[in-house]
Amino acid sequence: MKGLDPEIYDIVCVSPRNHMVFTPLLASTCVGTLEFRTVAEPIARIQPAISREPGSFFFLASTTAIDADNHVVQCESVTEGTDTLDPWKFAISYDKLVIALGAQPTTFGIHGVHEHAIFLREVYHAQEIRRKLLLNLMMSDVPGITEEEKQRLLHCVVVGGGPTGVEFSGELSDFIIRDVRQRYAHVKDYIQVTLIEANEILSSFDVRLRQYATKQLTKSGVRLVRGIVKDVEEKKIILNDGTEVPYGLLVWSTGVGPSPIVSSLDFPKSPGGRIGIDEWLRVPTVEDVFSIGDCSGFVESTGKPPLPALAQVAERQGKYLASLLNKIGKANGGRANSAKDVDFGEQFVYRHLGSMATIGSYKALVDLRQSKEAKGLSLAGFVSWFIWRSAYLTRVISWRNRFYVAINWATTFVFGRDISRI
Repeated sequence: MKGLDPEIYDIVCVSPRNHMVFTPLLASTCVGTLEFRTVAEPIARIQPAISREPGSFFFLASTTAIDADNHVVQCESVTEGTDTLDPWKFAISYDKLVIALGAQPTTFGIHGVHEHAIFLREVYHAQEIRRKLLLNLMMSDVPGITEEEKQRLLHCVVVGGGPTGVEFSGELSDFIIRDVRQRYAHVKDYIQVTLIEANEILSSFDVRLRQYATKQLTKSGVRLVRGIVKDVEEKKIILNDGTEVPYGLLVWSTGVGPSPIVSSLDFPKSPGGRIGIDEWLRVPTVEDVFSIGDCSGFVESTGKPPLPALAQVAERQGKYLASLLNKIGKANGGRANSAKDVDFGEQFVYRHLGSMATIGSYKALVDLRQSKEAKGLSLAGFVSWFIWRSAYLTRVISWRNRFYVAINWATTFVFGRDISRI
């Protein structure tokens, strides 16, 4: 949306939130390393046209259906609380449609996950984790709490050993070592972190990096458990071997899958149930519909490998599609059903720039291989941590938020994390 030319198009954005979340730094907000506003970028700042151009708008709403034949999107306004107005349903016609609905956390149909676990995809998830964590710390110090209940309250369990789960575990261990042990001295010996993964943690990284991460997390006090969760109850989870793991905070980070609205759309699907797209990010069989991000993937007929659900994929697709749509508009193909004879030019090609993950204690992993089978540079340790911070600081969209992030990092380093429960 940022790269679209408002001189060519009237830009209308429909989203249930009025900001973009910079997810690579979301785990840092859960423990106070960063404040929540540092990872939220207002949509009106990303594309100013939606708040100042007469034909461009932002609607706080969810998409309920898409009629591609008639070029119409059905929407429903977002409301919160019991005292608000009833949701308002409306329709928007379009000339070109870009579907970027993202994905939802995968639960594999395990009972109790939605009721008792907290995901880590949105800012409100991070806020909920922070409030729950600090509440448990304070409740465990209340007179009359049994030893068993104190151990349960202060047991933080993370399910999923991907980058998000590992980064959150690393941030949590740092929080415990550098802040909890100083400010909650009465319960410092009770709090612990357990990371549960069915296979190996960080499976997409180089094997040497995985081994390094395992060693450093264990050294930081994170207990690594290999197992599959069978059931989630209010105060404990049950593994497939019958082991019961009590918890006070349960964070679920096992990957993502298609959302209900994506599954309901009558479009071609890629492997995994995502919206199928061709080499130009178009949805085949329908006119003027494109799709990017976690909700889409190449159809099998393209012969291209599946796209990973990563921020860098969505960012690259967004830049490519904005340029393509501007080109189509300049070639008089911006109106509905008018781009059939337009030469779209070069196809979208994704080249993986590498993966990074922080593991706490001023250490991180940097894997610059283009694929799991390829050879390339792999780094671990303090230098990698510096590269990780520098890279993500430059990826934050606005200079305003870059300044916020840098100041928060400096403040945390000098004064420690804020432990206020707000």
